[in-house]
Amino acid sequence: MKLSVVMPVFNEAATIAEILQRVARVDLGSIEKEIVLVDDCSKDATPRILREQTHIPNLRVITHAVNGGKGAAIQTALQHITGDVVIIQDADLEYDPNDYGRLVQPIADGKAKVVYGIRDLSSQRWYMALGNRLVTLATNVLYGVHLRDMETCYKAMAREVVDGLKLECRRFDVEAEITAKIIRRGYTIHEVPIHYQARYEEKKLSPLDGLPTLRALVKYRNWRG
Repeated sequence: MKLSVVMPVFNEAATIAEILQRVARVDLGSIEKEIVLVDDCSKDATPRILREQTHIPNLRVITHAVNGGKGAAIQTALQHITGDVVIIQDADLEYDPNDYGRLVQPIADGKAKVVYGIRDLSSQRWYMALGNRLVTLATNVLYGVHLRDMETCYKAMAREVVDGLKLECRRFDVEAEITAKIIRRGYTIHEVPIHYQARYEEKKLSPLDGLPTLRALVKYRNWRG
């Protein structure tokens, strides 16, 4: 089995080298690992730092000439994956790649096709935590599910799930689109607890991003793949 780590990157000079090292150090036993990174037209030192990461095994870097957003970067990355399982990894240090094992194992064991990582939101500012809970509640109401964390970055999916998503959203609303389409295709989303520490330096997500997220949840309510 092979894991494809999809990493959208935009202006992450302060953390990109460290997160790549953390991902590379993760030992998944017999499961191979590749990193498919899309630099979404970074304007800081990120491109230079990426050129220096020649020691990171199985790293593929793809560059956007124009900034398209997180969703656009994920769409590009998914065109280049070769793994049996896919996990999305933000380029900051909020998430711990050592959690890959607990996310991938249920898929490797044939017990699940989709596994989400549940965050403890206590490190988030109150309004961000509230926003996360509201969009998760909206997902549960609109789709008749019982998720605890829809907006989590750590979404592990079997390749067959990923290939049927046909993503359209280009920015942070891609999280809602992915979740909506997974549910609409009849898959059950399993959840496991993960480590999480909120960060606010150079944070790109804002409370206003909740509005496109809600629009996406409504838009894909009756989607058929």
